[in-house]
Amino acid sequence: MEEEPKDNFDWQLLQFFIKIVRTVFIGMFWMLINIFFGLYLGFADPAESTPLRMFLFYTWLVLSLAGYVYYLWRLWRHKMPPP
Repeated sequence: MEEEPKDNFDWQLLQFFIKIVRTVFIGMFWMLINIFFGLYLGFADPAESTPLRMFLFYTWLVLSLAGYVYYLWRLWRHKMPPP
């Protein structure tokens, strides 16, 4: 009698890898957006920006960082079972 081939693929490991990729990708995307607006468009530079634009940019920076940290907390709060 032939046995069915066992599924040797570790799905929990794949889910863990996906968490890592999401964390890195969203973090890099967050940094890219903030660097573009802050440095390239000059919202964060006092010599090129007005106080209102700087206030709005830094408010956005802090609030979006808080949202990103909250997202990371929600993503990583469940522990993986040991292998």
